[in-house]
Amino acid sequence: MKQKTLDILNALRFPMLFIVALWVIHTVSFMTGIQLGYLGVLPREWSGLLGIITAPLIHGEWQHLISNTVPLAALSAVLFLFFRRVAVKSFLLIYLLSGLGVWLFARPHTHHIGASGVVYGLISFVFWSGVFRRNVRSIVLALIVLVLYSGYFPGIVPGEKGVSWESHLLGAFAGILIAWMFKGRIEPDEVVQPVPENLEPERYFLPRDIFEKTIAEREAESREP
Repeated sequence: MKQKTLDILNALRFPMLFIVALWVIHTVSFMTGIQLGYLGVLPREWSGLLGIITAPLIHGEWQHLISNTVPLAALSAVLFLFFRRVAVKSFLLIYLLSGLGVWLFARPHTHHIGASGVVYGLISFVFWSGVFRRNVRSIVLALIVLVLYSGYFPGIVPGEKGVSWESHLLGAFAGILIAWMFKGRIEPDEVVQPVPENLEPERYFLPRDIFEKTIAEREAESREP
């Protein structure tokens, strides 16, 4: 039990450190009054390329940070606990590709900040992994994500002012791509184990074909020597 707990904590170390970094950066910004919005992604401007790395670390206000922290913590936990083989690569690729997509396709002359693109990428990755992998565990996780985060779907279309819906949409596309890329990298406990050939056959109280034969066929069998 102790070893299992340690394994879980080790798996969650990376996402926990990431979330701590978000809070430290925002706290320092709040206390010093330094505005970090200029570190967001500025589409199709060379000076905005740095934002691919820095934008998910920057949040405009506390509510913005809190609204991203909860789903980010939950979805990162799912990623690092149930997709361990590809967790780090998937997280980093979603992080980078969502930012790159914003730089290439989002509205110009606006700094896009926040980790919501990563959140949408994780939602998309877990859901589409269930579609592509088609094993019981990944399908169950996909259904859970669908139920819990279905309310996030409107966020991928233009709507609320000041919200980077492009980050949401492009993060979701990144999640689909990464899920497809890693669909064959299944976890050891996702593999269906074959039944050993020397396994003793199961014993049943009634014959397995009891409902398949007619009364006449059974009477005929009972009269056989």
